[in-house]
Amino acid sequence: MSASRDRRGFRPACGGCGAGCASVLVVLTIGLVLSLFSIAIGIGASIRVPFTDSNLTVAGSVGQKQKAVESLPNYAEGRLGGNQNFINHTTTLTIGPAEGTALIVLGKQPGAPIADLYLVAR
Repeated sequence: MSASRDRRGFRPACGGCGAGCASVLVVLTIGLVLSLFSIAIGIGASIRVPFTDSNLTVAGSVGQKQKAVESLPNYAEGRLGGNQNFINHTTTLTIGPAEGTALIVLGKQPGAPIADLYLVAR
C-alpha cells in the first residue's frame, strides 16, 4: 500500500483555529462597536451540582473595558482569574477600549441560585 492511499480518507476532527480566533473576532468586531456606545453585554448560566453545595457556572461578557467585568453575574464576582474553586477557567482579551471575558467555574459560589440564566446590557 502506498502512503497516499492510507491518508486519502483522513480528515482532521476540527478545522480552523478553535475558540481562540473566535474570541479575537468577537472582541474585534462586536466589542469595539459596543465600546463606541459605552455598552457591555453579559450572558451566563449556572446550575447546582446535585447533592452538593457547588454550582457549575458558565459566563461571558464583551464590550467597553470598564463595564465588561461588571456585566458578569453577581455570584461570579471576584472569580475572574481566581483560584478559590475546584475548577476555574478564565479567559480575558483586551483590544484597545474593548474587552471580552469568559468564565467557567465549578465549586462553591455563595449567592448562586439552584438554576439561573443571566443576560444583561449595561
